[in-house]
Amino acid sequence: MISRIFALLLLLYVLGYAAFAVMLPEPADDRLTDGIVVLTGGARRLERGLDLMERGRAKRMLISGVERTVRPVELATRYGKEEALFDCCIDLGRESVDTRSNAEETSAWIERHKFKSTRLVTTDWHMPRASFELRRETEGLDVLNDAVRSRPSFRTLFREYNKYLLRQAAALVGI
Repeated sequence: MISRIFALLLLLYVLGYAAFAVMLPEPADDRLTDGIVVLTGGARRLERGLDLMERGRAKRMLISGVERTVRPVELATRYGKEEALFDCCIDLGRESVDTRSNAEETSAWIERHKFKSTRLVTTDWHMPRASFELRRETEGLDVLNDAVRSRPSFRTLFREYNKYLLRQAAALVGI
């Protein structure tokens, strides 16, 4: 009996991983939102957010998880953008160190600006957990998930799937 339960749980785990790996989120459409939040740590995330800002798809953008030593002028230079865009409309979040603290930092930023909607930009494999954390912190906020496509390795997907499951379990027990 115990071996059957274990086998069933293992099967559910493997099928869950397969679904997680095959059904990665897609990039969002071009609709307007009050804000854009870009989580640092992955290729093409910042480029996506900057492109959206230049096209007027939001009022402001938060780059969450920026190293304390990075200055806006350095980012403008690195990405070939006008410094004025950073001066007027882009905030650098320097408090977060992980996905959960990204959500906390983002929530405070959204509250400060009184936004009703935001676009969350992160890599496709990271989106389920990032979106889960942001929605927990900002109940009632309209969140548009905008995934940046990637080619994650088996290892990356496996680690992220397990982090996602652990975070879901922790939330169920109130952690």
